[in-house]
Amino acid sequence: MQIIVVSRHLKSARTITIMPRHVVGVLAVFFFLVFLSSVFFSFISLHFRLPIVENILLSVQQQETRQTRDYITNNLNLMATRLGELQGRLLQLDSLGERVSDLAGIKSKTAAEAQARPGQGGPFLPAPLSASELQREIERLAQAVDYRADELAFMEFKLLEKRVEERLMPTTLPVKNAVFGSSFGYRNDPFSGLRSRHDGLDFSAPPGTPVVAAADGVVLAASYHPEFGNMIDIDHGDGLLSRYAHLSRMDVAESQIVRRGEKIGAVGSTGRSTGPHLHFEVRMLGVPQNPAAFLKRGENVASLRRP
Repeated sequence: MQIIVVSRHLKSARTITIMPRHVVGVLAVFFFLVFLSSVFFSFISLHFRLPIVENILLSVQQQETRQTRDYITNNLNLMATRLGELQGRLLQLDSLGERVSDLAGIKSKTAAEAQARPGQGGPFLPAPLSASELQREIERLAQAVDYRADELAFMEFKLLEKRVEERLMPTTLPVKNAVFGSSFGYRNDPFSGLRSRHDGLDFSAPPGTPVVAAADGVVLAASYHPEFGNMIDIDHGDGLLSRYAHLSRMDVAESQIVRRGEKIGAVGSTGRSTGPHLHFEVRMLGVPQNPAAFLKRGENVASLRRP
């Protein structure tokens, strides 16, 4: 860029050429002077402690302090709220854990610890927690909540396991309103009159009386047996089996899944039998068990009639 200077004091016009470096140099000098001026005035203000400068600095410090205090207060309020939520959640889990443990038949560790805890008392003297103490307490309660949740999950599993076991336990009477016949143990054989062993229970009922499954299971066999006649074996898992013999009719097939109380056949007198009745057995790993020990856990045992 060129600047032409014309004046009456000059004999001829002058031309001044301005290069980019000149512009950069001028700007650098300008900003340097501004910086020196600000430093100078700041030094003068601090050295001579001018009131206006002190007021400005004090106002800035107060504003920063207030913002910091508000930030800390908000964080403490949030932490206290979180602490209260965790404490309430922990109380709910403890109460729920006690109810579930009673249903599952398991002694909760939390309840045991509460019973073993010594008595306490005295006046209430508040002792506010610091931020670090609040954080530690929140972490402790969060761990306690996780522990209670794991304990509840375990009890839920045990409760489900218990319900499954109950569903698979032959506790339902296979024949309703029946007359109780021969019991489990030793008796005189009805044909030979000699002492013999009886591995089940006999339920006398009219021919065609419905026979139901004593528990959930899978039909292991549904066929004719020379001594038991029409016979159904139901596998309840873990080596537990129930047997229904002398049936007049079989309404299920091998490998069929049956539910507790589901009709599987009818009372009859097939096989080695002197009259219409149901021969009912319970076996564990092939060993005969007394069916009465299982049926007593049910609700309809009282309906049995003695001959």
